[in-house]
Amino acid sequence: MPVSPRRPPALQRRIFRGSDAVAAGTLTPKELRSPAWRRLFRDVYACAELPVTHQLRVVAAGLLVPGGVVSGRSAAVLWGLPEAERDDDVELTVPPGSTVCRVSGIRVRRRVLRPEQIGERRGLRVTTAETTAVDLARTGTLDSAVVLIDRFVAEGVTDLGRVSAAAEGGSGRGCGQAREAAALADGLAGSPQETRLRLLLRRSSLPNPVAQFVVRNGVTFLARVDFAWPEAKIAVEYQGMWHGESPQQVAADRRRLNRLTAAGWTVIFVTAADLHRPDELLARLAAALVRSCFWGPVQGPALSSRRVGRTGPFLRRWRGGPSSGRRPGR
Repeated sequence: MPVSPRRPPALQRRIFRGSDAVAAGTLTPKELRSPAWRRLFRDVYACAELPVTHQLRVVAAGLLVPGGVVSGRSAAVLWGLPEAERDDDVELTVPPGSTVCRVSGIRVRRRVLRPEQIGERRGLRVTTAETTAVDLARTGTLDSAVVLIDRFVAEGVTDLGRVSAAAEGGSGRGCGQAREAAALADGLAGSPQETRLRLLLRRSSLPNPVAQFVVRNGVTFLARVDFAWPEAKIAVEYQGMWHGESPQQVAADRRRLNRLTAAGWTVIFVTAADLHRPDELLARLAAALVRSCFWGPVQGPALSSRRVGRTGPFLRRWRGGPSSGRRPGR
């Protein structure tokens, strides 16, 4: 019968340097290679009972880079945003001139961080939420940067004022995009796709809707909708993929929809597939607004179905294509 590997109490559910454990006589080199321990980085091990997550690997990386500040996508994970997968490189920042040995799986950046840019999260030194948001908003597309900032704000770990201030104080590569993304963010979206929908509506020639609008019948609360044109009584709801929804939740959703329709509201649902066909989506919204007599690029009966189905009147095409994430004239 195989013998279970020995786990000294001092190392149970711990992360440690293998060389330290051997030097202290806590483990022998042979015991260190047993299935009781999982190697995370060179000379860094964890008790095999611990589930390996990106956060666990961040803690392990800190043993090899003392004084490092968790930054980039690793910092986002600590702030509650799943921006890094389990086995993605751990990102750390150290002061310029620091000597750090290269380790596979750890990405080290050298730069000066001001004291106000460093915070603490889960016992680790980490770039503040707003610094992290601005750092990540420098890369990728503009739309992705806005989505990211909205998620930081929605998570409740920072606010738009602090993100905007951090963006304004930034310099270097990508700082312009970070500032623009902060200006476009509103922190109200309940999902990344809601942000993308809002940006699509904003760049179109449709009137700007009100985000997260509370619908009331007099003083009675009816519902909160993702976007609304209150004067037209038109609501737009992003509908994600729902799996395993309970019968109680289905019934509640139906009652909510019934309350809105009974109050004279038109509810238009938008899916991920619709966002991939922006021309059709905008034409559908435009047609609803025209039918409500609230708005129309063409007044009266001159608005034909063929006219509504064309993108021209509704979508201001951005240079580089509709998905380029660049604003007109940039």
